[in-house]
Amino acid sequence: MDASPRAAHTVRLAGPLSPRSSWKASACSMARALDVVSSKSALLILREAFYGTARFDDFAERVGISEPVAAARLRELVDEGLLVREPYREPGQRTRMAYRLTDKGAELAPVLIAFMQWGDRWLQPSGAPVQLRHAECGELVQAELRCAAGHVVNTDELDLTVGPGRPAAKPAS
Repeated sequence: MDASPRAAHTVRLAGPLSPRSSWKASACSMARALDVVSSKSALLILREAFYGTARFDDFAERVGISEPVAAARLRELVDEGLLVREPYREPGQRTRMAYRLTDKGAELAPVLIAFMQWGDRWLQPSGAPVQLRHAECGELVQAELRCAAGHVVNTDELDLTVGPGRPAAKPAS
C-alpha cells in the first residue's frame, strides 16, 4: 500500500494500481475518448446536435466557426460514428446533408451535461443561461455519479481498480 496521504477529491488506487508509481495510464480510455472529441468546436457541434441542430450552415453559425472548420469537425464526428449524414431536400432545392446523433454520440449526453453543470456552477456568477428540465415532472436535471446499486457516489468514495481491458503486467526479468 502507498504510504503517502490521499488528497481530497481523489480516487483510492486499489490492488495492483497502488502505489501510483507502479503503473502508467498508457491505455487510458479518457485519452482515447479525447482523441475522438479533442477540440472545442467538436464539443460545441455535439452540443448543437443535442439541441436539435442538423444543417451544416446552422452548425457553423451557432458554434461560431468558419465553414471549413465546421466541415472538418463534422467529417471527423461522422468518421468516428458520433453523427450520421442523412440526405434531405427542400422543394426546388438540391439535395443536401443533415447530421443526426447516433446512439454512440447520444451516449455523450451525460458528459456534456456534467460539463454544462460545472460551467454553470463555477463560471456563471449570475446563474445558468439555460437549464435542462425533466419533461415529465419539470425538475432540473443533474449529472451525478452512481454505482450499479444506485448509490450516489462522491469522488473520494471511488476505488480505481484493474479492468478487463488492461494489459497484463509484464513479469519482472
